[in-house]
Amino acid sequence: MRLKNKVAIITGGASGIGRETVKRFLEEDAIVVFTDINEEMGRMTLRRFQEKYDTVAFLVQDVQKEEDWIRVVEEVLDKYGKIDILFNNAGVYKKKAINEFTVEDFDFMMAINVKGVFLGMKHVINVMKRQRNGSIINTSSIAGLKSAPGHSFYGATKGAVNIMSKGAALDVISNNIRINTIHPGTIATEMVDNFVASQKTISIESFHNSTPMKRMGTPVEVANAVVFLASDESSFITGSELVIDGGTTATTQRT
Repeated sequence: MRLKNKVAIITGGASGIGRETVKRFLEEDAIVVFTDINEEMGRMTLRRFQEKYDTVAFLVQDVQKEEDWIRVVEEVLDKYGKIDILFNNAGVYKKKAINEFTVEDFDFMMAINVKGVFLGMKHVINVMKRQRNGSIINTSSIAGLKSAPGHSFYGATKGAVNIMSKGAALDVISNNIRINTIHPGTIATEMVDNFVASQKTISIESFHNSTPMKRMGTPVEVANAVVFLASDESSFITGSELVIDGGTTATTQRT
């Protein structure tokens, strides 16, 4: 029970890595409030977890809106009195050449991938500073560490998350708050399935072949890493990057 009695907020928790992390946190005895902009999927996910756990709740949230963050933090504090863990997981993905991006694409991806993480840290840090403890995990990507065709702007948003997290970690280090980033490679989620379905020249097999391990990662493999960073086992780790990519960033091969 590595997260026993810890209260966690997980954004983008209705599907993919977020949903698997909710499951792993509950298995480790955490109290979990997960959020998502998709209310229908969120309610469905909640019902599934409530069949086994009574320490899970769901809130509708648009992470790019500050008023939503204020409401979520207030509701969690009203019900549980503290926030020990924040997993800023919600994000969006688009792959295309930089000259093909529109201003609307730019604004949307920056709002979700960067502004959403900033707002989460801003409002949860205020709580954690009063508690003088906490762990924040922000989802970046290997695209924030290594360039690839079609990832110029997605990589820019994830690179921003990476550097923002490092600076924030130093801002709050004296308050016993730790902030780290995870950098998944290609993970077998609905997002990947939807992306492949929208393309004519890309297959699931190409994703498998893009990693030295010749397979995609699984959501639980990412969730296990998040559990570690959320737990006291990682008490001397802050401002760090945890890469979960099957060896992709260890190579010079273009993907």
